[in-house]
Amino acid sequence: MTNTANSPRDVARELARRYSTMTHDELDLLESILIPKKYAKNEMILREGEVCENIYWIVKGMVRQYYLKKKKEMTEYMATENNICMCIESLFREEPTKLQIMAIEPTLLYFMPKATLEQVAMKSVNIQILYRKILEESLILSQIRADELRFETAGDRYRRLVKRAPQLVLRAPLNYIASYLQMTPETLSRVRQAK
Repeated sequence: MTNTANSPRDVARELARRYSTMTHDELDLLESILIPKKYAKNEMILREGEVCENIYWIVKGMVRQYYLKKKKEMTEYMATENNICMCIESLFREEPTKLQIMAIEPTLLYFMPKATLEQVAMKSVNIQILYRKILEESLILSQIRADELRFETAGDRYRRLVKRAPQLVLRAPLNYIASYLQMTPETLSRVRQAK
């Protein structure tokens, strides 16, 4: 990926393409609130106990959202390029999160600060639509994940992940994939061989 594809303007265009058509002025407004930040592999983006104040857009790299349960890390969500990441409960309640977000690879994120995004959304119907669609997508993904865990076999969950996010399956460490799919690494190994 060239540096030009990482520019705030390119990110604003990609967000508009994905979520809501925008005028030139609206793109300027969206671009003005985007904050780039680079993270090294295994660097923390958000720690347990901090308040999530941003919606994160992944330009390059991969992130993992997880929590601790009985001192064991449980992967809640993983994402690669051109995806959103956030701790939605913390973001909207403005309370400390129980989740953590970490860069699995060297990662470039663009922050969309919630407070600023809400201010510019008051000036633009299309930015309001973008904001709403980002939240809708997050809720739908949460529902799909909950349904997968409730109703699908380990093999079905793995096959669905391969289809939905092949880059994630190729790049994420197997122990993170197993945790995300709520299976042991041994079960994941069997499922992958049976595929």
